[in-house]
Amino acid sequence: MALPALHSTQHEVGIMARKKDIKLYRNIGIVAHIDAGKTTTTERVLYYTGKKHQIVEVHDTKDGKGSTTTDYMEQERKRGITIQSAAVSTEWKGHQINVIDTPGHVDFTIEVNRSLRVLDGAVVVFDGVAGVEPQTETNWRLANQYNVPRMCYINKMDRMGANFGHCVKGIRERLGANVLLCHVPIGSHDEFVGMCDLIENVAYIWTAEGKDSPWETVPLDQVRSRFNFATSRDNDWIDQLPKLRQDALETALALDDDAFMTFVETGEFDPVVLKACIRKGTVTGQLVPVFCGSSFKNKGVQQLLDAVVAYLPYPGENGGTALVDPDGNIIGTQEVRDDAPARALAFKVINDQFGTLTFARIYSGVIKKGDTLMNVTRGKKERIGRIVEVQADSTKDIEEVRAGDICAFVSMKDTETGDSLSDPAHPALLERMRFPDPVISVSVEPKTRTDIDKMSAALYKMAKADPSLQLEVDKETGQTVLKGMGELHLEVTIDRMRTELGVEANMGKPRVSFREAFGSTIEHVYTHKKQSGGSGQYAEIKMIFEPLPAGTGIEFSDEIVGGRVPREYIPAVEHAIRTESKRGQIAGYEVVDFKARLIDGKYHDVDSSALAFEIAGRACFREAHKASRPKLLEPIMAVETVTESDYLGEIIGDFNRRRGQISEQGQKGPQAFVQGFIPLSEMFGYINWLRSATSGRGTFTMEFARYAEVAPGLVDKLMEKEVR
Repeated sequence: MALPALHSTQHEVGIMARKKDIKLYRNIGIVAHIDAGKTTTTERVLYYTGKKHQIVEVHDTKDGKGSTTTDYMEQERKRGITIQSAAVSTEWKGHQINVIDTPGHVDFTIEVNRSLRVLDGAVVVFDGVAGVEPQTETNWRLANQYNVPRMCYINKMDRMGANFGHCVKGIRERLGANVLLCHVPIGSHDEFVGMCDLIENVAYIWTAEGKDSPWETVPLDQVRSRFNFATSRDNDWIDQLPKLRQDALETALALDDDAFMTFVETGEFDPVVLKACIRKGTVTGQLVPVFCGSSFKNKGVQQLLDAVVAYLPYPGENGGTALVDPDGNIIGTQEVRDDAPARALAFKVINDQFGTLTFARIYSGVIKKGDTLMNVTRGKKERIGRIVEVQADSTKDIEEVRAGDICAFVSMKDTETGDSLSDPAHPALLERMRFPDPVISVSVEPKTRTDIDKMSAALYKMAKADPSLQLEVDKETGQTVLKGMGELHLEVTIDRMRTELGVEANMGKPRVSFREAFGSTIEHVYTHKKQSGGSGQYAEIKMIFEPLPAGTGIEFSDEIVGGRVPREYIPAVEHAIRTESKRGQIAGYEVVDFKARLIDGKYHDVDSSALAFEIAGRACFREAHKASRPKLLEPIMAVETVTESDYLGEIIGDFNRRRGQISEQGQKGPQAFVQGFIPLSEMFGYINWLRSATSGRGTFTMEFARYAEVAPGLVDKLMEKEVR
């Protein structure tokens, strides 16, 4: 039964006013490449906002000395990396800040994806030595896709080789950001002592080391006389302060014509207007403010928090969320308001031995404990039993949530990641989330035969919680196959199944998720005719199959004229094509990116049926695909390897041996890097080779880039490798 409180206005039902104005909320994510310092920054944020009274260092978690607030899983502690995005809430200067710490490893990009979909802003953290790294580029593209305002924080300015200028150049050139320098560093490495704030016209100079060390605030024009650094690069930043400040002011004030003209003519400006311009530019994506510091050395985090409050948007400030039709076409916008129908998006599901937590972002309305919502995606109703505020691995029961809130609903039965929840009286679909296709698979077997059912149920739960996992059963072997984004992704999934659900399983050898495609456009006729006593079966179809560009998907076109095939049979043909495309004629892999055109056919008044046309559709597809000289497609990975210059030649030679193509090479601080593209099938065991070849000094990252055709002469060789 629909509850009137869900769709009535605040005035009509006397809903109590907010305890805190929505303008005082910030829903932000902290995103970065692995090892850039996301979790360390989050730990400092929680410490300085008074949320916790002790700092646990990320490197200590590997030694069993506790866990950070957001990296609480056993798998995270063992590896010293973030695997699962974790939400925490805290306060800073009267503002509530909901923070989501996201993974940096490419195998867990799904966590960044679904977090960015529901956040209002993001802090992108950079390693001051490495600059813009591959996963940063991936995260940046996701943020562009969801129109998420962001600011940049160049971390680790205390590291050997830290280069602020190199980072800023990468943000401008590789990410295409219109950078607004708000901070520049005072020194680097051992000489990093603070930052110059170009907006406030002051410098923050730390007077001691330690988490509670104070800093001194001095005017910018006094900085030059106080410091003379060992490197010319560090001195140049101080020498250029007047020009840098002028450039920053002009860039920001250009967003207000009157303020800009006043500044150009008189050199004067209103500081309030200046900050309003920066905020406007950040919220609209016209500007990307840049800050710097060292989270590990406790320098710059408080200033970063001030910037989050000053420049990142409150819920709804950069617009509401799109409403879509069942085909995904935008049909309107839902504003972020309490006095509107309740609408929320489920962006994450966690299953463990204690039950199910469904994380949701509330876009409009007020949802109370005991209310009933409609899962519009699945056409099912869900009763809200408990609502909790999540603090990483702990929860706190709350009575209601409002527009702009992030919460978790306990024990929802039918809701999955990406589902839209709505007031039953005003159902609406919210803009969908987009998930990558898995590129690697493994067979999974229970430790004991008696655990088959337990393992199947556990795997189903894991796949339901993580849309980048796919679960299927091989029809020929009967094996359970788990598909994911990488070896680590699958390994962690099996390990989590053990620790969280108590189910032990063995994982087989990783296999590549190949694809197949039509080799050429082909026209094919198939007649299905069966007569064996009683009524027969008859269906004839004529189809054209055309290859489409990569990523297009499958298109079906009904071009029947004159009733040559009755309308009621055409859906059966389309269903047959889409079903049969799951298994190609080269090696049984999914067939992708083609258009199937039904152009002609014949039927019999008595013997034709939907079943007959489905059988004809399946056979027509199989024969046409085989006759088209089909192509085998393999996943190509974007790979970046970083090592000492002495090993560069060997790295490049190995790229070539693995059928790789080098796109760029150069220096990142004191280290050399090679970027390129290598087939996934050639990357198994790469980490072991790299450690051996570089005496343990090399590191690499990889992420899926595209599918590409396998040369005909290599198909048999690759397929032979797969079946070993």
